[in-house]
Amino acid sequence: MGDVVKGTVFVADATGAFIDIGAKAPAFLPLSEASLHKVKSVDEMGLYPGVRDEFAIINEDDKNGRMIVSLRKLQYDLAWERVRQMQTEDVTVKGTIVSANRGGIVVMTESLRAFLPFSQTTPGKNTEEWVGKELPLKFIEVDEEQTRLVVSNRKAQAESQVALGIGAVVLGTVQSVKPYGAFIDLGGVNGLLHISQVSHERITTLENVFQPGDKLKVMILSQDRERDRISLSTKKLEPTPGDMLRNPALVFEKAEEMAMSFRQRVAQAEAAARAEEAQFEDGSFGLGSNFLSEIGGSNAPEQTSLLFPGAQTANEDFLSRTF
Repeated sequence: MGDVVKGTVFVADATGAFIDIGAKAPAFLPLSEASLHKVKSVDEMGLYPGVRDEFAIINEDDKNGRMIVSLRKLQYDLAWERVRQMQTEDVTVKGTIVSANRGGIVVMTESLRAFLPFSQTTPGKNTEEWVGKELPLKFIEVDEEQTRLVVSNRKAQAESQVALGIGAVVLGTVQSVKPYGAFIDLGGVNGLLHISQVSHERITTLENVFQPGDKLKVMILSQDRERDRISLSTKKLEPTPGDMLRNPALVFEKAEEMAMSFRQRVAQAEAAARAEEAQFEDGSFGLGSNFLSEIGGSNAPEQTSLLFPGAQTANEDFLSRTF
């Protein structure tokens, strides 16, 4: 039991295959043990008479006096070895949703059944509608002894969000509309388009602006990866105030151009903020290098003592004033 032996297929039928492993009697490979996947015949696994392969002995003697061998057991062990390596390397894999229950979602990934807790999924997904769909996943617990395989969609999405920089324009689908804003599906990642970021013109309700399923271009305004939150804006993409309400097609046509202008303004503001912060750190406040000696001579306090509390946040303050 458990030994791995080499054998040669010499007879195959609808129930499985007989394998010559050098014993007194041929071993038998049941169809159910031919693969981790469901197959209709051993032919699908390339097991024809004369084919030689390795098999695991899973039963030393059945009622017919034959050893029972398995390919499925070897594939199963290899799959667990593979997911352990993938967890170590922090690899992102694809998983197919099989079912959902109160605690989470069952997915098939790397030929194994894994558990995806709701706490590790992207908020807002209707899992019943997503059965059969693929999700990006990362392994967070791999325990073959306990047959416990736990995955996370959040970790995989957080990694993909790295590519979504501030000021990037992405295509999204309206998932739901709330009084305070619209949740936008960005291809597996959800973002919030707050009502105040839809247009420069005041909006009292979004029900007349968006409907679930609407496609639109949005700009990434901010990200909070620790809390899995992305803030979006169409307001920043308006060529003129109110275009999002009167002519959204124009907004989407000019989206990349307006986003580029926004990024340039941010870059300029950051450069100015760094220059302002450098002046504070230098202690001169732009008043010349002799300022300290003139006001205090040799007893003048060190330059850093002239910095007002919180000067390190000059960059953030400048940006908030600018935008």
